[in-house]
Amino acid sequence: MRGRQGTARRTTARRRYGAVARPVLAAVLGLGITLTGQHARAAGQDTVPTYAFTEDARRIEGAGSTADAVELEPGRTYRSTLPPDAKVFFRLELDDTETVYASGTAVPPPGTGVAVADGVKVTVEDADGRSCDGDTAIFGAPGSPHPVAAWAMREISPRRSLCAEAGTYYVTVERASPDARGASPDPWELELRTVSEPGTKTPDGTAAPGAWDSATPAPVQGTAQRRSGGAGFAQAARLGEGVWRDDIRPGQTLFYQVPVDWGRQLHATAELGSSGTDASRYVASALTLDVYNPVRGHVEDLSVGYNGGQKSKALKPLPPVAYENRYASGQQVSAVRFAGAYYLVAHLSPEVAEDYGDGPVPLTLRVRLGGAARNGPDYAGGTVPADVFTVDGGATSGGAGGAGDETLYRVLAAGGIGTGSALVVGLGVWTVVARRRGAALPE
Repeated sequence: MRGRQGTARRTTARRRYGAVARPVLAAVLGLGITLTGQHARAAGQDTVPTYAFTEDARRIEGAGSTADAVELEPGRTYRSTLPPDAKVFFRLELDDTETVYASGTAVPPPGTGVAVADGVKVTVEDADGRSCDGDTAIFGAPGSPHPVAAWAMREISPRRSLCAEAGTYYVTVERASPDARGASPDPWELELRTVSEPGTKTPDGTAAPGAWDSATPAPVQGTAQRRSGGAGFAQAARLGEGVWRDDIRPGQTLFYQVPVDWGRQLHATAELGSSGTDASRYVASALTLDVYNPVRGHVEDLSVGYNGGQKSKALKPLPPVAYENRYASGQQVSAVRFAGAYYLVAHLSPEVAEDYGDGPVPLTLRVRLGGAARNGPDYAGGTVPADVFTVDGGATSGGAGGAGDETLYRVLAAGGIGTGSALVVGLGVWTVVARRRGAALPE
């Protein structure tokens, strides 16, 4: 089982449009989703939104025995339920060439109590009950209910002989510590996702990359651009290099994604803005920021304390994205093994509301991409889904789609255009673009 050396929150267990039309449509749709998703409070709702599951996730039931386990197909997302005191089983049918990753995101009910040591544990086992891989994610400090994700894999590697045969495998999901003091007695919602990665045409060696730049660069400077975080992985707002501003409420979890190409190096700093409230109480681990890779595997995390004044903290340096990172012994390096959307997941502790009220706290993310893009591995086949390890396929229903989208967001923000007006403007521009493109077509 993979080991982790993160903070206390982690255990130590182991369809295209035209070049002009596409950004306009994506921005318009993104604004509409923002209203109905993460930031419903802008429409007058004061409750903290719950987790946004993938819209087309198939509802399945986890089995109490491997004999009744439902098959998980690579590339699909599923929604299920995690009981408080039992392990549930799902099935994988695999050949002897593909590496398959399975992740489970546990979502406790809002307002429920959770234990610091509780969380979710995901394991992949073979038909003989031997563990191929496993991972556990716990709530830790601040001990508040919020989505946590763990991942496990069946890996085809020259360094691994176990679990290399074709056949039936099982994904098991269970609570990390259901008997812990204060653990929730309620069932949790569960989102499952599987991804398949082929082997390479020319097998590389099994050596991890050598030395890499582990210095922490200066945070990105400049005027922050507004970007609303999503309520789940499927609605993660897309960020590029720059300074990004949002608001986060006590008990809320916000999701962002940063497309990181092969050879690029992700750096991020999280800042909580001053509240203007004179309070003497210090909230340890007020803000937590987790980094997940494109298959929702945990990479790194940080926590920021808060006393009403501005506070900031940078993530520990991550290595450049490289296929060979998988051969490293450390989890933080091994997890940065493919390009694609890396997720920044921010959670603000409900304890902040006790001294500073339940209103939003300013959140700033400073994102820097170091290194230079390079070619990825010569895969012998296609990944499933096809765009999971690409930077072009990283846009989701809740985020912007690229530079054109960011430009439009800046124009709208600078002009003070409201969401309703933005929809009208966007649809008007879409109509003009469509007419021009139609007029340009040959008869």
